[in-house]
Amino acid sequence: MAVSWHSIRAMTRKLLAAGAVFLLLVAGAGAYMVLDKEDPPQKRGSTTVEFNPTETAKQPKVPKKKMIAVAWPTFGYDIQRTKESPYDHGPPFKRTWRVDAKDTLEFPASAAYGNIYVAQQKGLFIAMRGETGKRVFKTKDFKRCAASSPTIAKGVIYQSYMDFVECGQNDPNPTGFVIAMDAKTGKQKWRYKGMPFESSPLLHDGILYVGGWDGKVHAIRAKTGRRIWTHDTGARVNTSAAYSKGRIFVGNQSGSVYALNAKTGKRAWSASQATEFFYATPAVSYGRVFIGSSDGTMYAYGQKSGRLLWAKPLGSYIYASAALYDGKVYTGTYDGKFFALDAGTGDVRWQRSMPSAVHAAPVVMNGLVYAATCATCGSAAARSVKTGVDSTTAFNAFTGKKVWFTRAGKYASPIVADQDRTYLIGRAHIYAMENSGSRTRAARKERRRARAAARRAR
Repeated sequence: MAVSWHSIRAMTRKLLAAGAVFLLLVAGAGAYMVLDKEDPPQKRGSTTVEFNPTETAKQPKVPKKKMIAVAWPTFGYDIQRTKESPYDHGPPFKRTWRVDAKDTLEFPASAAYGNIYVAQQKGLFIAMRGETGKRVFKTKDFKRCAASSPTIAKGVIYQSYMDFVECGQNDPNPTGFVIAMDAKTGKQKWRYKGMPFESSPLLHDGILYVGGWDGKVHAIRAKTGRRIWTHDTGARVNTSAAYSKGRIFVGNQSGSVYALNAKTGKRAWSASQATEFFYATPAVSYGRVFIGSSDGTMYAYGQKSGRLLWAKPLGSYIYASAALYDGKVYTGTYDGKFFALDAGTGDVRWQRSMPSAVHAAPVVMNGLVYAATCATCGSAAARSVKTGVDSTTAFNAFTGKKVWFTRAGKYASPIVADQDRTYLIGRAHIYAMENSGSRTRAARKERRRARAAARRAR
């Protein structure tokens, strides 16, 4: 049975902190066991401590006629990584084109200038026209591994790359780079070389922030590719950084979360309650930092203080970076569960069973939350993992009612969007979908309910 190389690699990279972990690898079979002597913490939160329900990422108003130049600029849509789309598309959908990326898409595309840009896992970088799926420029082959989304701004694409196709697993001195390319031609502008870079670049105020396998967060001048500062966290940084109020937030492989001054790289705080590593990117809203760990727990930290405000064990491994919307935290687990948690307390607002493991970050759009499942992720894991089918399900974000389902999806966040259409990310395909003109009565009613609930929430 096929298993994502990235799932295996990430799960087996938990550090041997204080002898807490026993790790067994079975050569050639991709099997592993991860046994931890510690139980993750459990703590209920309070809505009166470091919680501001009105402090959310401000999504732009979508003009009806004028095109938004950069429609989906980065992983998670905004720099807080909330994964809340401002567009009003919804099912039922009509598929208009499909593109085969020739191999795994582990992270979603980004959208700009009427185009869709995506990095395929084995080194291809593909730029497609949103209307037709035709190539914008000749597909580039970096012959490097990629497990990140491009970030796009001012006509430039920024993309992280790891080692060669073996992804550095057997290379004692793996290398990687961050590249800046012209969004129209694909021509290289600069290349920042170093250790493998796995995180999706964060861009704010002319500075790119990216985590490396060297354990450092790198701040790079977006215009020139020159380093401004680095901060050593002491363990690999595979997560992407999130930004809010002058700080960037990132998790690492030792299970620590860092808040760094965005200008200087100076540490504001760090926290280390997780018993296993972080692969999920933090998401920031409501005055809090939310991040899931491979120990199966969702953690909420005070954005300003770094205090652990709540910790909610949910099941087995959490790889899915949370989506934040309507005072809720949405995430899934490898044992096939999907949750809407109260952002203030961590209590479960609703829970749904999924067809298989949830690896990808969910996305909220027009009152619906989209969650993808991976048929084979973690199939050799020691703890409970649900195998089944690749899929994407849309739930009413307020009630958890199932609204739409398709047998496409897997590792990447299931959808991104621009003003004209929604793009569904499958295992190795991208599908362009437009709102269907022949909506069913039930679908119209469900969308009206979701929009009305969204208006009340705001």
